[in-house]
Amino acid sequence: MFKLVLRCVLIACLALLAGCPKSASKGSALDESQYAWSAAIRWGDFEGAWNLVDPEVRKAHPLTDLDLSRYKQVQISTYRDTGSSIVGGDVVRDIEIGVINRNTLAERNVRYRERWRYDEAAKARWLTSGMPDLWQGE
Repeated sequence: MFKLVLRCVLIACLALLAGCPKSASKGSALDESQYAWSAAIRWGDFEGAWNLVDPEVRKAHPLTDLDLSRYKQVQISTYRDTGSSIVGGDVVRDIEIGVINRNTLAERNVRYRERWRYDEAAKARWLTSGMPDLWQGE
């Protein structure tokens, strides 16, 4: 009987520990940031995506009203991860984006390379590659 009670208590403790929140790690910060970024781009929330760009990059290359108006002229049809790697502590992810021009309804694919760095102070990942150039080759 004692062994049965001990097992039940042990199982209950393990179940409680499994439900405890885990501290944010570099990996989970990356997953959360990449998910938020891809969702913002997919849904055309370019201002929201801009908030995930590294603050130093935002300061050096501010997004203008003209830039925002250009982003409003496109619709994103696909956002596909085609591969990733680690380069010097940063995570690099190759992306293929399907872009539809809202005026002409012409669709084309654009390749984009994301580069994510970990900010130890903020415990967050920031995109250092800036906003995607959806007009390359036009």
